[in-house]
Amino acid sequence: MSNTHRPAPPGTAQAPASTWRRLVIPLGIVALIAAQGVALRLTGVHVPPLLGVLAFGVAIVAAAFALAWAGEAAEVDISGGLAVGLLAIIAILPEYAIDLYFAFTAGSDPSQAQYAAANMTGSNRLLLGFGWPFILLIAFLAFRAARRRRTPVDPDVQATPFAIVLPRDNRVELGLLLVASVLTLLIPLTGQIHVVLGVLLLALFAYYLWRVSTGESDEPELIGVAHSIGTLPTRARRTTVIAIFVLAAVIILLLAEPFANSLVEGGRSLGIDDFLLVQWLAPLASEAPEFVIAVIFALRGKAAMGIGILLASKVNQWTALVGTLPIAHLIGGGGLALPMDGRQVEEFTLTATQTILGVAMLLTLRFSGRWAVALFVLFAATFVFTTTEARLIVSAVYAVLAVTLFVLRRRTLLPTLAAPFRFGKREAPAVLEEERAG
Repeated sequence: MSNTHRPAPPGTAQAPASTWRRLVIPLGIVALIAAQGVALRLTGVHVPPLLGVLAFGVAIVAAAFALAWAGEAAEVDISGGLAVGLLAIIAILPEYAIDLYFAFTAGSDPSQAQYAAANMTGSNRLLLGFGWPFILLIAFLAFRAARRRRTPVDPDVQATPFAIVLPRDNRVELGLLLVASVLTLLIPLTGQIHVVLGVLLLALFAYYLWRVSTGESDEPELIGVAHSIGTLPTRARRTTVIAIFVLAAVIILLLAEPFANSLVEGGRSLGIDDFLLVQWLAPLASEAPEFVIAVIFALRGKAAMGIGILLASKVNQWTALVGTLPIAHLIGGGGLALPMDGRQVEEFTLTATQTILGVAMLLTLRFSGRWAVALFVLFAATFVFTTTEARLIVSAVYAVLAVTLFVLRRRTLLPTLAAPFRFGKREAPAVLEEERAG
């Protein structure tokens, strides 16, 4: 028998005392864990780097748990796509804080521009190269464990060959991500991020939020704390969800900087280059909340929602985040474009081609083990081979694989591009056949 529960119909009656008791303990534990990190931050006490990583890191993870509960419960009141989109926005707030800080200071100190690009491209590649394969691995382990226990398995997975099957609604994210990727190819071609491009990307992001808010949503199946929140009376439920969203966002924003600083201090003590610290260690802090949320969903038998969180986060970063960088640079005293040097052009080329390959992999709405391995191996290769030639070769491999998949899956390419702009139309039979074939 399944341990999932559908929330009771929204009502106005008071919640039973037992429901509140089920919420007090988990939310109280999260609050206590987060409070120690907040107390350290507000008192300004300097702690050793390792202790800072642990104290601020567990507080951010605790906030991510609370966000996951609230995000699931929010599906009772709003469409699932919008809930995932809002959850992804809050989860990547640390990334916004770090990147916009570097872009703003670059307006008066051009040497800071490289760090804004480094942090953004590093976090984006980490998201696809490590995040997507890791969620597939977690889903596979959860699937095997469920089979051994002979309990209901994740309905979002395909057993043979193992793959995560995404809902058709995710074509909206894939289509917009492909459009954004084509636009961002202008960055390595022109060597800058112009304000005009930034405005276009922000408009695309605003359209994305509006588009997912209009999507239909099935009645959610909630478990654990999310179920307890979802069964609260309407006013209490909405107040609880909004309060968790706001408090978790404040905690994440407040602790992102000291967590990143602790990572950087620790890296410097080990003699690691500042550029690499900003590109790879700082994103570990900024990407932590969304990774934790995605892992939680995968462990709970919602692997597709886990990938959906990372996919929505990728759309957010590749539109809103990239779009706000030149605007922050302009407000900080810079010109109409945020300039990129040769290394940053290479990084953007890598990131754009990796993104296009990620879209190509998901055209059939299946994410399988072989493609997860390919993403991870190509991502890891840039750590082993660090020359300019190596980065360009990996970019070329990304591009060749993407074009090959576009050709092989050409019947799903145009429908995916059209999906964000299609309302209430059924998929063509050829597309459905392509999905079934994988």
